[in-house]
Amino acid sequence: MKLPLIDVLTLLLYLTVMLAIGVYFARRNTSTEEYFLGGRQFAGWVVGLSLVGTSISSVTFLAYPADGFKTAWLRYLPNLMLPLAALLAVRYFIPIFRRHNLTTAYEYLELRYGPGVRVYGAATFILAQLVRISTILYLLSLLIQEVTGLDSTWSVVLAGGFVALYTIIGGIEAVIWTDVIQTIVLMLGGVLMLVVIVQALPGGLGQVFDVARAANKLSFADWNQGVSTPLTWDLSLLSKTGTMMLILGLTNWLTEYGSNQNVVQRYIAARSDGEARKAVWVCVLASLPIWAFYMFLGTALFVFYQQFPSVEAGQMLDGTRKAEEILPWFIVHEMPAGLSGIVIAAALAAAMSSLDSSINAISTVGINDIYRRFLRRQASDAHYLRVAHLIATLSSVLMIVGALAILRADTTTLQDFGTILVSLFGGGLFGLYAIAFCTDRIRGLLPWIGIGATLLFTGWTIALSNGWLQGPAPFDLYYTTILANVVMVVGILAAWGLKRVMKRS
Repeated sequence: MKLPLIDVLTLLLYLTVMLAIGVYFARRNTSTEEYFLGGRQFAGWVVGLSLVGTSISSVTFLAYPADGFKTAWLRYLPNLMLPLAALLAVRYFIPIFRRHNLTTAYEYLELRYGPGVRVYGAATFILAQLVRISTILYLLSLLIQEVTGLDSTWSVVLAGGFVALYTIIGGIEAVIWTDVIQTIVLMLGGVLMLVVIVQALPGGLGQVFDVARAANKLSFADWNQGVSTPLTWDLSLLSKTGTMMLILGLTNWLTEYGSNQNVVQRYIAARSDGEARKAVWVCVLASLPIWAFYMFLGTALFVFYQQFPSVEAGQMLDGTRKAEEILPWFIVHEMPAGLSGIVIAAALAAAMSSLDSSINAISTVGINDIYRRFLRRQASDAHYLRVAHLIATLSSVLMIVGALAILRADTTTLQDFGTILVSLFGGGLFGLYAIAFCTDRIRGLLPWIGIGATLLFTGWTIALSNGWLQGPAPFDLYYTTILANVVMVVGILAAWGLKRVMKRS
């Protein structure tokens, strides 16, 4: 290993604590209610910090600094719409989900549309989460490979296996409490890195701002081949404009807070509506500054390597090497002994807090929305608990396989890669929920018309993006989520309107 002994011991202590939490809560998981929801007794601040840990993953720890280092702050812009989405969640979404005493978000789809749509929603969620956790595990493996010298395949397998272990045995209580600790460790590690950078620069923090402003690194500009392009504020679908990025952010956060099982499961696990609302605001007030901090950390790394150039950092800047390698490189070669272990623990925390949440959520959805609802309806709760463990195990295996596949992917930065994948597989799901929140008159074939139109649309965009169809896409793929939700809503409402017209005639 490349790490000094003190850093190795720090990491071992952190990993031991995570595993001990999983083992401790394993003894309390005697029912699916405990395993999935922790008895619905969590305080708001605990759930809120858990939401922070769930949303702040390796994308925050590695991909945000990579963007701040290589480009500018354009991809932070969508996050500014989180407070508006949170306001709608507090006012409308939380009361709806808690009123019906649900376990998953997709039970609500059955209440409004029927069992088939519930399966569609559950399957869409599972697919999107498998893509997400595979990407996060891949990012984590970059750091593990850099600091330990392990083969890339073993880095993926060992990291994924460890997270799976404490998540599978500990259930939602282990997930939530480890998320709280991981959120704290995450911020501590980031602060330590920034302190090291500022102390090394002759001009300190002022030099970071001066150099970054001169290079246009603190702006919401788009970057192409190392050149910044001023941000415009029109409604074009062909380029990344400020207005469109804000609309994209609102769409993504409404989808997250209005239909994502990771979030809805936290609403339901809180001990009251008031605690669930508190959790959302804790998450908002913590997430926005943390995201900004890690973008700024990437900007500071750019300034650091302008002052102290290295061949490797230059390769990450010009695209010869992946930009996501910049933080692992800095940790290994610049962080002093005694601090590297804490910083690496922060990187592990960033990944684990998202991986464990998604694995548990996939298990919850797999049992409640598919297995118990359609495959085995009259089994004992102990049976469902055993199958939940099996589904979590299978999800972990698929996560590892997916991360190994991404190791061979050709991407620019993983922020681009992840955004496009989630957009393509999102399938306009929030549009389906939006109509369900507003009316209970849409049933039968009507929602399936919207779903069919959306699947055709997303399939078309996938074909264009992969070159299976000739010609350029008529819009930036970042906006697939927006357009998919529009297609879903318009398709359903058009079918409903046509049905009413036909009845009258």
